[in-house]
Amino acid sequence: MRIADKLAARQTYSLEIFPPKGEMPLEDAYQISGEMARTSPDWISVTYSAGGTGNRLNTAKIAASIERDFGTTALAHLTCLGATCADVDAYIGELMHQGVQNVLALRGDRRPGVGEVDFVHASDLVAHLRTFGPDLCIGAACYPEGHVEAESLESSMEALAIKQDAGADFLVSQLFFDNETFYRFRELCLRHRIKLPIVAGIMPFTSVKQIQRMAFNCGASIPAQVVKRLVRVGDDPADQAKAGVEYACEQLVDLAANGVDGLHVYSINHPEIALAAHDALVGCGYLGA
Repeated sequence: MRIADKLAARQTYSLEIFPPKGEMPLEDAYQISGEMARTSPDWISVTYSAGGTGNRLNTAKIAASIERDFGTTALAHLTCLGATCADVDAYIGELMHQGVQNVLALRGDRRPGVGEVDFVHASDLVAHLRTFGPDLCIGAACYPEGHVEAESLESSMEALAIKQDAGADFLVSQLFFDNETFYRFRELCLRHRIKLPIVAGIMPFTSVKQIQRMAFNCGASIPAQVVKRLVRVGDDPADQAKAGVEYACEQLVDLAANGVDGLHVYSINHPEIALAAHDALVGCGYLGA
């Protein structure tokens, strides 16, 4: 089912899985996907690694398994940096052959030796994907605090409007740690005539090092309440991870109460995070038991 149709009908709840890297067997990814599917998300997204065959091929395999084996809608990520139109067409053809009709169109992170080929911006990829017709549902990323490479929040919003005009069906936000940031962004979208459904993306921090890395890579600001919570729990890694999940669940409950279009949990391959998020949203009445 098209994710845009789900968003038109109700507030949604979704999760994310990374394809296996290094020593993680593909079978483990299938198992993780199955455990996450038991929380009845509206969809599970599967990230994509450009520039190689391993992770990229695994994205399609995992997405197909989510649809086929668990009866859950899959959202397959696609990055275009370094890709040709032929690469994209082959990937989309394989996804659609496997019954996957939802794609998240992304530029991808810049890496040494990988540059633009047929696509310069994510909006170029969106426009190309739109040629596959209305059966392909296209998601795009949005950035509540502005894209990390954008000169200003205003220029980031202008780029977002171009994605809408190119044919995106819905938006999924970059992570953020202060819900007020998202609410301001939602109002800013209205002022820029961006009318697409916006799914709020939340990633629990699991350590001080991780949140520092996320803030640097994504441009996400760290609010005082997060710093204070980390100071209170001290240096124990387990306590830091527990505090991060608890804080993320509080964010999710508040977002649900404030009528967001959807909630997306970057569950970083941890079914226990997906379960904690599910239980918190059941407890507040956002989800059924």
